[in-house]
Amino acid sequence: MKFSQIEESRALLRKASSADATPMPVPPPAVPVRTAYETAATDEKTREETRVYYGETLKKTEDLKTNACCTGAAPPKHIKNAIAKIHPEVNGRYYGCGLVVPDELDGLSTLDLGCGAGRDVYLLAQLVGEKGRVVGIDMTKEQLAVAREHIQWHADKFGFAAPNTEFVEGIIENLGACGLADESFDLIVSNCVVNLSPDKRAVLKEAYRVLKTGGELYFSDVYSSRRVPAELVADPVLWGECLSGALYWNDFLALAKQCGFGDPRLVKDSVITVANEELEKKLEHIKFFSATYRLFKLPGILEPDCEDYGQAVIYKGTIPQNPHGWALDDHHYMQTGKVFPVCGNTYHMLHDTRFMKHFDFIGDKSTHYGIFEGCGKSIPYASAAEGGKKGGSCC
Repeated sequence: MKFSQIEESRALLRKASSADATPMPVPPPAVPVRTAYETAATDEKTREETRVYYGETLKKTEDLKTNACCTGAAPPKHIKNAIAKIHPEVNGRYYGCGLVVPDELDGLSTLDLGCGAGRDVYLLAQLVGEKGRVVGIDMTKEQLAVAREHIQWHADKFGFAAPNTEFVEGIIENLGACGLADESFDLIVSNCVVNLSPDKRAVLKEAYRVLKTGGELYFSDVYSSRRVPAELVADPVLWGECLSGALYWNDFLALAKQCGFGDPRLVKDSVITVANEELEKKLEHIKFFSATYRLFKLPGILEPDCEDYGQAVIYKGTIPQNPHGWALDDHHYMQTGKVFPVCGNTYHMLHDTRFMKHFDFIGDKSTHYGIFEGCGKSIPYASAAEGGKKGGSCC
């Protein structure tokens, strides 16, 4: 058969196939633009229910109906000592699910999203020192009243010449309305609050906007093993207890990347047992977790996956409270003085942030060696495991 005849036959086959074929459905986006937790009720209705729950229903930590908004692990000694310096009324109205205190805080400009009565604000105020500042934002007037009442008391307790704390009323989905400018903070923290927002995307976008380049969002929150059904999202008690507003963990990772935070890093996690038989029956087979993540603002630098450029770092042992080693996340613990191979993303999280002075850096990105093995992804081809011994045709 001549070449022209072959091409004519192929054209006829293509024409026949296109005439008979059913159009392929368009696949849904990886993360729905407005998922169940955002559509079960209007944003303002959800916020009002949250205001009532945290402003009127809950008067102290013991009023919580589950253990979702409770910090289980004991804090390090220096954090425990700092918490002891916080006013009892403030400590008594703490509803966090984790410890949002990263390392290397001296002099930082810090923002606490959903600060409540100010426990974490006053904890961080001691660690950033007099040259740093901590701003807390919350929409619950009753909580803010407690926080503001003790501003001078804490400054005196810490031995500061003037308060380094401020509390602002507003919603975390619109920080601009609170007068917070672009790139105005080195660090943002949040403790079991993002799950209470009806618009998580807006929260992450606003956090990215007000962070300085090289800054980070370091926060603890509640995540679910699957997407929470709309009827449970609409339950005001489950929502107020930080359960039904929880993001499905995989939706969170995708959403964070869409909002500019490449390569979210898990620091620690634990299972939430709920500890309320009536609410456990409603939740059925959904599991919940408390998890702390760190998200760095490094635009145009972080790659979708961990790539190997033959780079390494050496930790100097100079981060306060960490003389023998330091952990960036749950799978990067670097011993002092030891060469530690890293992927390109980890290299940048250390080199282009406040941690740079604590490390020596080896290598550049002039040569790419493929995917960084052991970081959650490897080469997908089965033939690679066989050493490429089997040949094959090409197309």
